[in-house]
Amino acid sequence: MAERVAIILAAGVSSRMNTQQPKVLHEVCGRSMLAYVLDACRAAEVGKIYVVAGYGAEQVKSQFDGGDIVWVHQDQQRGTGHAVLCCKDYLKDFNGQTLVLCGDGPLIRAQTLRILAAKHDSEAAATTLATAILEEPGGYGRIIRDSYGNIQGIVEDHECTEVQKKIREVNPSYYLFDNQVLFEALSKITCENAKNEYYLTDALSIILSSGRKVVAVTAVRPEEAMSINSRADLSRVGKIMQQRIQEKLMANGVTIVDPDNTWIEAGAQIGQDTQIEPFTYVQGEVKIGMRCNVGPFAYLKRGTILPDDSQAGADITNCGQGNP
Repeated sequence: MAERVAIILAAGVSSRMNTQQPKVLHEVCGRSMLAYVLDACRAAEVGKIYVVAGYGAEQVKSQFDGGDIVWVHQDQQRGTGHAVLCCKDYLKDFNGQTLVLCGDGPLIRAQTLRILAAKHDSEAAATTLATAILEEPGGYGRIIRDSYGNIQGIVEDHECTEVQKKIREVNPSYYLFDNQVLFEALSKITCENAKNEYYLTDALSIILSSGRKVVAVTAVRPEEAMSINSRADLSRVGKIMQQRIQEKLMANGVTIVDPDNTWIEAGAQIGQDTQIEPFTYVQGEVKIGMRCNVGPFAYLKRGTILPDDSQAGADITNCGQGNP
């Protein structure tokens, strides 16, 4: 198996979020969105991770420890292609495979990255994309295939014809490149476009035109395609992540009486046969033992530890009764 590294694009400002905080540090269920992407890469056996930071770079770096992370600075945000090019000095002699992912997509799964890598290897491709099928593909680049199913390119949403807009297979920006092919193509892209930026998709077009093999595998679940560009997106992604957290806990033997009225952040550890009652909020790294009963109306702060057979929650049986 070829050695594999990842480049994570995390330099954006995100004016639509109306924030002074670096975009990738905004939290989803108690963890920064970038943390989820890093975890997915590690679970998919990525050896080294190059994180391209720009706005608030020092603040971003201060939040993460890890000998597998190499921090790369992007002074000016001039597009996705330019961000990847910032890694050239680090990877110019690397002959393995390079994942390119976005740091604002916390719903990414390691299993999707494994499928992407397996497709790349089995097809002996120069570039492989993981794509998604969406009922409402507006806003995403469309995957163009020929009558045999071979990928012909990506057309950005604002450039699509009326026919192309009906295509439901989209590009959620999960890429795997042979590293030398990637940087050879990046050396040829230009910024001759409306935004005066360098686009990674232009590198893909160059690779296709060179005759090298480019394939796409439809492996990204619709919710995984969601990136975060607004506070509304942050809320929607949080609800999906909350469902994942609760489903994993329930599969491990935890009873959650009313999932819609319960919030459990990432990092919480809850033992078998514990019951979580409605209107409970578990904040971050909380340890709850086995056979506990938590709630209703419980708030467990980060760092709380409940031993086995504990109870925690509001006792309102005497509310408003006063003394005789």
